[in-house]
Amino acid sequence: MNLLNFISSASAAADTAQTGGILGILTMILPLGLMVLVFWFLIIRPEKKRTKEMQNMLDSLQVADEVITNGGIIGRVLSVQKDTVLIETGSDRTKIRVVKSAIAKNNTEHENAAPAVEAKKTKGNKTEIK
Repeated sequence: MNLLNFISSASAAADTAQTGGILGILTMILPLGLMVLVFWFLIIRPEKKRTKEMQNMLDSLQVADEVITNGGIIGRVLSVQKDTVLIETGSDRTKIRVVKSAIAKNNTEHENAAPAVEAKKTKGNKTEIK
């Protein structure tokens, strides 16, 4: 008789779980949704931001900028085409043509990137920071 009571109570518990179907689905979907949200904010969003900053840097390359390539070559930009950049390296003026996407960093600061710094003034002597 004990086994029969246990089976009937288990079947009654299953019936109550089926009646709370919407609640059961929400308790399964909510953690999954939270994981996707955390994944978005920690991985996807920062990567999109980095990609956008890199594209802006590549689009703003100008002649006479000092750049570093992904291979570690440091040089000065001589000309900029649509997809390639001609850079001059070393004191022997070696010229190398590289793809724009191979440029890792632009070491030259442009005026449009630092207007906020120029606007700051010291209060004592009223000199501009440049």
